[in-house]
Amino acid sequence: MSAEFIKFNKLFFKYIFMKLPEECDTIADIRNEIDKLDHQIIESIGKRLTYVKEIVRFKSNEEDVIARKRYEEVLLKRREWAENQDLNPEIIEGIYKTLIQYFIDEQMKLLKK
Repeated sequence: MSAEFIKFNKLFFKYIFMKLPEECDTIADIRNEIDKLDHQIIESIGKRLTYVKEIVRFKSNEEDVIARKRYEEVLLKRREWAENQDLNPEIIEGIYKTLIQYFIDEQMKLLKK
């Protein structure tokens, strides 16, 4: 990793009031930081859901909601992002398949109203 990347990460972690992993002194510190990250992930999913619900006003049928081409594009891009973060793309794809299905279900509810 470049020095600039490391510097940016340190500033970013400080900005969101998190300790860097190497700054954690105990297992409790590490678990606390993981909990903070999980909370941010859940908040981000909630924010994503607000966009997902809003997009329904641009869709007129179930085929539009399912959007097979977009679905495939999203999965491909998330796999790429996973690989760039040294994450298992199969696992990340599985997570996104579940997440997207949840969002499709939510959109279908709104479409039927």
